[in-house]
Amino acid sequence: MRVDDSRIVPTFELEAAELVLDGGPIAGVDEAGRGPWAGPVVAAAVVLDPARIPQGIDDSKVIDPVDRERLFERIMKTALAVGVGVGEVDRIDRDNILAATMWAMAEAMGKLACKPRLALIDGNRAPRLACQARTIVKGDAKCLSIAAASIVAKVTRDRMMIELAREMPGYGFERHKGYGTPEHRAALVRLGLTAQHRRSFKPVQLALGLMEAEAV
Repeated sequence: MRVDDSRIVPTFELEAAELVLDGGPIAGVDEAGRGPWAGPVVAAAVVLDPARIPQGIDDSKVIDPVDRERLFERIMKTALAVGVGVGEVDRIDRDNILAATMWAMAEAMGKLACKPRLALIDGNRAPRLACQARTIVKGDAKCLSIAAASIVAKVTRDRMMIELAREMPGYGFERHKGYGTPEHRAALVRLGLTAQHRRSFKPVQLALGLMEAEAV
């Protein structure tokens, strides 16, 4: 795994200070899949064991897929607790993507085997939780607990999209994971929408319009 030495890497400094001041547990929370045209949004909450933090944890976006899978397995084996929440497409279309993301984050927190004192959440919005919450913009690049959650959320969602590719061949879900690539757009025009496409998203609505125009 290659890391740019000039780039800030996540640390456990914030969690360590909070543990000394007020104790724990402390959970990192992040999501994957807010932007795609298809598939669910997935959130993860991770409580790292300060004595068993896997080496190499980083923002999931800068880690190659092989290393993400390896780190995912190590996080699952060493973390004190891991929870995952999945906001399905019908929830995204009904409530909007932000609300579905907040729901998935709260669901992930609720599935933890312990009750955190504090949740460190990537971004500038926090769901309603039964514990204290602190938002951190670009937290996955600053905070190890959030970075660990980003890996769990990303790997979990990628695996789900690969499975959807088996059920719905021709769209390339295994490659673009539902994001708006030229391949995905062409498949929408050629094959039409599936139940996993987010009909509330404007690019999907546009693709549907293109298909109707071509049918006339």
